[in-house]
Amino acid sequence: MKIAILSRNKNLYSTRRLKEAGENLGHEVDIIDTLHCYMDISSNRPTVRFKGEALPHYDAVIPRIGASVTFYGTAVVRQFEMMGTFSINESVAISRSRDKLRSMQLLSRKGIGMPRTGFAHHPDRIDDLIKNVGGAPVVIKLLEGTQGIGVVLADTQKAAESIIEAFMGLNANILVQEYIKEAGGADIRCLVVGGKVVAAMKRQAAAGEFRSNLHRGGSASLVRLSPEERKTAIDAAKTMGLNMCGVDILRSNNGPVVMEVNSSPGLEGIESATGKDVAGMIIEFLAKNAKPNNTKTRGKG
Repeated sequence: MKIAILSRNKNLYSTRRLKEAGENLGHEVDIIDTLHCYMDISSNRPTVRFKGEALPHYDAVIPRIGASVTFYGTAVVRQFEMMGTFSINESVAISRSRDKLRSMQLLSRKGIGMPRTGFAHHPDRIDDLIKNVGGAPVVIKLLEGTQGIGVVLADTQKAAESIIEAFMGLNANILVQEYIKEAGGADIRCLVVGGKVVAAMKRQAAAGEFRSNLHRGGSASLVRLSPEERKTAIDAAKTMGLNMCGVDILRSNNGPVVMEVNSSPGLEGIESATGKDVAGMIIEFLAKNAKPNNTKTRGKG
């Protein structure tokens, strides 16, 4: 099988591991810089070009697209889909998961547990927005934030109002969520591949920090999932339409609640914490499912 990994940096752990796993299983794997691809969309034969040449046909593509290049990255994935290439995550599903508001609305519609959440751009009554999610303390998030950036914990009503007013001054869209205190600064990252949780780890925030992201100094350890947590992760991935993703869950007094569904999860933390060959599992899924035009949208939207 011929596989393309769309990644801006061939030296990143996740990119290296996927290439290594693919080659170990006998596949041909190329790493292609997403932003250096350009597309011929005017002919009857859609192509993706790279360094002055049309790329060959690939059986499968693995998008490793950073949040900052979502628009262009998903356009490249869509072009591959139009050419009949199987993408482990389709362009529509990636776009869906990158939009925090859309994700929350879809999860809510399917009855999947979530923190109480409010969305606003320029509310006339900030106090009512805070009240509707249960009052302070609240977590305030920029809609476009990643890796814990643009996420603030407001302990009091006054602090929450001041932070929301500051974000409004920047003309930003924000989410306001209830603070799940009982989680104790920890969350669970579930790695879902092909409708199964193949690995899970607990991420604990560093002292004095409420964000558990490993990029922010959090630590990772092995965790045992309850049947309800496992089902929540699988249902969230299915709702987003993602074959491979990381689902972040908090343990609340009302059961597991989903914080985020990540369409391009890092592999280093979870492989280190669990000792599992997650990259190999991803390649094995591709080997079983990468058939021509085996996508829902075929790049149509």
